[in-house]
Amino acid sequence: VGNDISGFADPAYLPICAAHGASVVATHIRLGPRVADPNPEYDDVVVDVREFLRDRAQAAEAAGIKRERIMVDDGLDLGKSEPQSLALLRTSDQLAALGYPTFLSASNKRFLGLLCGTEVDDRRDATLAAHAIGIAMGCRVLRSHDVRSSRRVADTLAALREARDGQVRSA
Repeated sequence: VGNDISGFADPAYLPICAAHGASVVATHIRLGPRVADPNPEYDDVVVDVREFLRDRAQAAEAAGIKRERIMVDDGLDLGKSEPQSLALLRTSDQLAALGYPTFLSASNKRFLGLLCGTEVDDRRDATLAAHAIGIAMGCRVLRSHDVRSSRRVADTLAALREARDGQVRSA
C-alpha cells in the first residue's frame, strides 16, 4: 500500500502505483509534509477535506488504480487544529459516503492528547474511543499503535452490528 501524506503531489506517484497494482491512501494535508501549519484556516474543514479527497481519489482512478484499492484519509492533525480534527472524526460518515474505503489515522494523535490532557504515551483509551467512533461512522481501515486492542474494538463493533441485524455470532 502506498501511503503518500502529500496528497499525491509527486506526478510520478500514481502512475507508478498503477503500474505495480498497488493500493493507495489519499491523505489530506493543507501544506506539505513536515511544514508547520500553526493557524490552519478552512472555509468549512469537513467540506474542504472531503472535496480534496474526492478529487485525489478520482485522480488515482484516472491513473488506472481500481476504486477498491483507493483509500481516503482525512489526515487528522495534519494542518488541522484540535476542533478541526474533532469535527472530521465526528463526521467520518461524510467521508465514507464518497464510496472509497476510509482510513482512520487517529492513533495517539495530538488532538486526542489536547482533548484528554495526556502525553503521547498515555493516549490509548482516547485512541480506542476514536477508533470506535470512526468504525461506527464507516471507517474500515485503522492505523494503530495498539493493534490487538484496536482489533478487539473492531470485532466488538462488528458483532454488535450483526446482533442488531438479527444475526448470532459465536466466539
